[in-house]
Amino acid sequence: MREIDSSQISAALSELIVKTSTSLGDDILTALHKAYEAEVSPAGRDILLSLLENACIAGEKKIPLCQDTGTAIVFAEAGQDVHINGNLVDAINLGVRQGYEQAYLRKSIVSQPFSERVNTQDNTPAVIHTEIVPGDRLKLSFMAKGSGAENMSRLFMLKPGVGHEGVIEAVLETVENAGGSPCPPIIIGLGVGATAEKAMFMAKKALLRPLGVSSPEAEVAALEAEVLKRVNGLGIGPLGLGGRVTALGVMAEAAPTHIASLPVAVNLQCHSARHGEVVL
Repeated sequence: MREIDSSQISAALSELIVKTSTSLGDDILTALHKAYEAEVSPAGRDILLSLLENACIAGEKKIPLCQDTGTAIVFAEAGQDVHINGNLVDAINLGVRQGYEQAYLRKSIVSQPFSERVNTQDNTPAVIHTEIVPGDRLKLSFMAKGSGAENMSRLFMLKPGVGHEGVIEAVLETVENAGGSPCPPIIIGLGVGATAEKAMFMAKKALLRPLGVSSPEAEVAALEAEVLKRVNGLGIGPLGLGGRVTALGVMAEAAPTHIASLPVAVNLQCHSARHGEVVL
C-alpha cells in the first residue's frame, strides 16, 4: 500500500490552482487562435483578439484570467492501493484556501445559500467528486467554474423515442436560450444516459478533456462534431454579438441508461476554461 501525506495533496493543489487561474492551457489558446482566423464578424474578431491579449497579459503578470475566479471543483481519482495519511476532504479544502490566497483570487463562495449568503472568505468548501480507480496514484483535477456559464447548465429527462435528434435539440435550446450570458465562445460538456445525477457529473467531467481530442467512441465523437457544427450555425458568436464562432468544442460522455429514460445534461463553460491536473 502506497502512502501519501495529506500535506502533499494540499501543496500540489494550491500550486495547481495558482497555475490554472492565471494561464490558459495550450489547447484553449490554439482554439482561440483558430476561432480568430475563422470568424468573419468584425466585432467577433475584435473580441477574440482581446481574449488572446488578456490571456497573454494574465500569463505574463501572473494575475487572474477572469474576475470570476469560480467555484473550486476537484475531481479526485484515488487508486485502490493508496493510503492517505490524514483527511482527504480537509487536505483538498486547505489546498483551495491556500491557492486562492496565494494568487489573490476573488473569494466567491457563500454559506447559507437561500438566506444570509455570508462569504466564507476563503472560497471553501470545494465541490469534490471522488472515484476509486485501479493503481497506487492519486490524480487531482481542478476546475475553476465561473457562474456566468454554470448558471446556464440544464438537465433534460427526455423520452427515449426522441433519440439522436432529441439530444441535439436539447443542446441547441440550451445554447440559444443562454445567448451571451455564458461568455461565448463556449465549450460544451454533454452527458447522455445513466441517471439524472450521473448525467450532470459526466457533462462536467467531460470538460476536463483537452480541446481538440474527440471521444474514443466513434458514435459519441460523431455526435460531438454534429453538435458543434449546428451550435456554430446559430449565429450567436463571441460574447453573443453575432458571428460564426459560438463554441470552441463539444465534449460528450455517454453511459448505459434505463429503457424508459434518456437523460441529457448540458454544462456550459466559458472561453476562460481554467483547469488542470496533478498526479501524486
